[in-house]
Amino acid sequence: MAAAQLSSCRVATLVGSRRHGPYRAARQQRQHIVAAVHGTPAAADVGDLQRFQQLWTPPAAQLVDVQARGGAPAAAASAYDDHKPRTPPPDLPSLLLDSRIVYLGMPLVPAVTELIIAEMLYLQYKDRTKPMYLYINSTGTTRADGETVGFETEGTAIYDTMCFVKNEVHTVGVGVAIGQSCMLLSAGEKGKRFMLEHATAMLHQPRVPPTGQRQAIEIQIKWREVLAQKQNMLAILSRTTGHSPDKLDKASAAGGGWWPGLALGAGDMQRPLYMQPADALAYGVIDGVVTPEKKIIDDVKSADQWDKEAGLVAR
Repeated sequence: MAAAQLSSCRVATLVGSRRHGPYRAARQQRQHIVAAVHGTPAAADVGDLQRFQQLWTPPAAQLVDVQARGGAPAAAASAYDDHKPRTPPPDLPSLLLDSRIVYLGMPLVPAVTELIIAEMLYLQYKDRTKPMYLYINSTGTTRADGETVGFETEGTAIYDTMCFVKNEVHTVGVGVAIGQSCMLLSAGEKGKRFMLEHATAMLHQPRVPPTGQRQAIEIQIKWREVLAQKQNMLAILSRTTGHSPDKLDKASAAGGGWWPGLALGAGDMQRPLYMQPADALAYGVIDGVVTPEKKIIDDVKSADQWDKEAGLVAR
């Protein structure tokens, strides 16, 4: 009987040691690490302490914050140990703006106009002596299908800003420059207005957005405003291209007709006036055509050059 009880106790002890052995070992290792953290390395194995420091000590002293030190915008890079800092590439508008490039690639709606004007004012604030480059690929105040999406005042607002800033504004036509966008293309610094080889420019009269049902007096007021915007556009184009308002739009000076100041004529803008680069050059909208051999702007800086100028050196 006694031998049987002793045998059962031994079996229970053996089973318990097998069941709780791993937990006991883990608890002992945890005690070693806690003792090391509290400054009692004598109670812990030196190897455990070294392994703990390697696993849990963050290299905060080697953390490099690119954005805080003036590195590439919108980039937060960090370097650990002896690894090279890995910096996400800067966002595209920041790269272009750093090279003083303002890109107009959408129809002229209020949000786009606000951004273009803000970028021009920023570039003037940053440096009043260097030129800025306005790249244009826009259908103006209309969409590609001809539907009006913006007001004619969007183009004149950008034009007034181009005249207001102290910097030279060099314009480059990329893709299409239609209506108000073509006017902005011609409004660049004389001698610094360009188009790419296969770009297209087009001039047309201001268009009225859909208004729905209106009273007769409202239509009359709106039409007067449209005619006033038309005269503003003709005055700007006459100044930038050298053509008289009569050549641009014969109806502007003809008078008479069914509405004061409106009559059919033979002006160039009586119908959409499409121009290829050679035509735009002859018409006075641009001063030159950009070819692969002709360089009009310095190369955009690479991301590594951003970090180098910010004083960030790879470890």
